Amino acid sequence: ALARRYFDIRIWAAPATLANYALLGWFIGLGRTDIGLVLQLVLNLANIALDAWLVLGLGLDVRGVALGTLIAEYLAALTGLAVAIGYMRRNGAQLRLARLLLADRLKRTLAVNRDIMIRSLALILVFVWFMADGARHGDVTLAANAVLMQFVSMSAYFLDGLAFAAEALVGRAIGARNRNALAAAVRFTTIWAALVALLISAAYSVLGPWVVDLLTTDSATRAAARLYLPWAALAPLVGVWAFQLDGIFIGATRSVEMRKAMLVSLFVFLVAWWFLRPWGNHGLWAALYVNYLARTLTLGRYYPALVRSV
Repeated sequence: ALARRYFDIRIWAAPATLANYALLGWFIGLGRTDIGLVLQLVLNLANIALDAWLVLGLGLDVRGVALGTLIAEYLAALTGLAVAIGYMRRNGAQLRLARLLLADRLKRTLAVNRDIMIRSLALILVFVWFMADGARHGDVTLAANAVLMQFVSMSAYFLDGLAFAAEALVGRAIGARNRNALAAAVRFTTIWAALVALLISAAYSVLGPWVVDLLTTDSATRAAARLYLPWAALAPLVGVWAFQLDGIFIGATRSVEMRKAMLVSLFVFLVAWWFLRPWGNHGLWAALYVNYLARTLTLGRYYPALVRSV
């Protein structure tokens, strides 16, 4: 009942949420990640303030959380649109309805969106399967995996930042038909991504037990999370290459290759999971590693063709 009450309010933020995704992608594509950061701060700080006021101040319970998020989404979208219009005017660009309806560009946009959506659904299925199978091993294992997934998610934010940089730089190089610039962008961002991944894994290895204790107070969950902690600690080093290739191929708008590679990687993950089931939760984490490697190899297979096309 509470979830439905939240949904009935929150769903009306969908147009603003999609607009915020588009605006963030547009500014990242322009290389103006500073504006993207400001918009995300507007969104999240407004959300925090509104939730606190509506829930703690006015006592609107879950409705206040939903309403606060709804208002924050529209506030961020309107702010982003105002900044985007100002940016376009300063650079002599004009927004015309006729340009939004050009059949070839619209078809290309929808095709790219379709492929990336399919690819994203396949990726989500991997993590849904991971959590669902963890639940089959019992409540403690499920809770431990949920704690350790916070490690994976946190490292993904850092690695995604460098993947975003790769998207912008690769997109510029592809647009300029400059193979040397493409190679430089890939080399520069990948070296830094590898270094960041190494630092994150080192930090997790040293500070991991303390972070586990911070995230849960249950003694059984703490013990299980420490047992499987090495898997989460090394995940950034194994997954960084997949993150970088995602950024490179998104920047090059090679969405067909991304879709194909992710579907193959999903199949490889499921096969690995099947054969690794006798090892329990260790086998489940190993299957996740196999998925990282499959994503790297399948996208890496397309990379030489991408370079040759420039």
